[in-house]
Amino acid sequence: MKYDIIIIGSGPGGYVTAIRASQLGFKVAVVEKEHLGGICLNWGCIPTKALLKSAQVYDYLKHVDQYGLKAEKIDKDFLAVVKRSRNVAEGMSKGVQFLMKKNKIDILDGFGKVKTGKEVTVTDTDGKTTVYSADHIIIATGARSRELPFMPIDGKKVIGYREALALPKQPKKMIIVGSGAIGVEFAYFYNAMGTDVTIIEYLPKIVPLEDDDVSKQFERSLKKQKIKVMTNSSVTSVDISGKGVKATVKTKKGEEIIEADILLSAVGIKSNIENIGLEDVGIVVDKDKILVNDFYQTNIPGYYAIGDVVPGPALAHVASAEGITCVEKIAGLHAEKIDYGNIPGCTYATPEIASVGLTEAQCKEQGLDVKIGKFPFSASGKATAAGTTDGFVKVIFDAKYGEWLGCHMIGAGVTDMIAEAVLGRKLETTGHEVLKTIHPHPTMSEAVMEAVADAYDEVIHL
Repeated sequence: MKYDIIIIGSGPGGYVTAIRASQLGFKVAVVEKEHLGGICLNWGCIPTKALLKSAQVYDYLKHVDQYGLKAEKIDKDFLAVVKRSRNVAEGMSKGVQFLMKKNKIDILDGFGKVKTGKEVTVTDTDGKTTVYSADHIIIATGARSRELPFMPIDGKKVIGYREALALPKQPKKMIIVGSGAIGVEFAYFYNAMGTDVTIIEYLPKIVPLEDDDVSKQFERSLKKQKIKVMTNSSVTSVDISGKGVKATVKTKKGEEIIEADILLSAVGIKSNIENIGLEDVGIVVDKDKILVNDFYQTNIPGYYAIGDVVPGPALAHVASAEGITCVEKIAGLHAEKIDYGNIPGCTYATPEIASVGLTEAQCKEQGLDVKIGKFPFSASGKATAAGTTDGFVKVIFDAKYGEWLGCHMIGAGVTDMIAEAVLGRKLETTGHEVLKTIHPHPTMSEAVMEAVADAYDEVIHL
């Protein structure tokens, strides 16, 4: 069977790429070894948000008296919460199936492997192998939980994010190693459900990629929720010989042994690039990533790669954008290369975190002269009425030209607010233009305008 484009992997990189390619008139096939939608839809982005929503509702109910209401015998059903999450993921996967059918995209079930001569072999669960060819082959095989040699994942006592989504019973105590988005989102969920949670982070601050002010505020919020946070700490060994797990942790004060039912390893991801034929074709790989140009072509003509397998942020929306850019370039359209300095990052714990652009520390490292503004949600009428006053909006502008260098938010609903800053930066908006854009009142979003006003000494509500 001959196609114009074959895509290996159907995650948010693969399936979005396939749909855009079909819209452009290409004959398209997608190879998928497991579930349409990939990890993000089935075992990542979507089901975790379903879990977090259940935890948030449970949290609200436990504090309903703060809203002048009464509710008795509030309880949770952990397995029902997990089941709801799985149902949400299943529904979304069916939605992708519908989109594939609607756009006349063939699904090739099995494990895909690239070959020379622009061919792909697909081996199904019965071991039968079929060869397909295409003018263009796009690798979008994603990533999985990274395993450390002294902390191997057994799926029972030491788990990755996938197992954390569907545990057969709720643990009483949990250790989470790593405080990136995956680690802190699960920390919030399990803590809200009633699990005693300890976060261990090797670096000096949690959510280490975020602005320092955001990290400090987030650590305060976690401690308020009774989550134990250990920074400047590293797990040196894990003992699973007993009933639970014992982690030996090296801290500034010396070694400490922490016991729990389960340890969640959230120390990053590993690209799925093994055994997919890269060496046979001669595709260059460096530091676990496939090397590509600005339009995702590898060193071998006709072979491309997008998403978690290439350098750059391992985010679903980045993979989708890369795939669209890739096929638009193949189609001969005027494709604009992606600005990786304007990629929003979101963390969906409580409070949420959202950011784009440079942090204050990065601006200092670059010697930039900046204006910085900050508006706390404690001064927001909408946040006060909603009872969600933790957090703030922080903006950073170039002092001379007014360029919007960075925006950092922590608080309720900020993952829905960050797009204003991303769009503003894309359009080269200045601080003055944001100030003169009327924001609705009362809303959480007006905190952006207020933070900009603070940067220019024009703030009204502080």
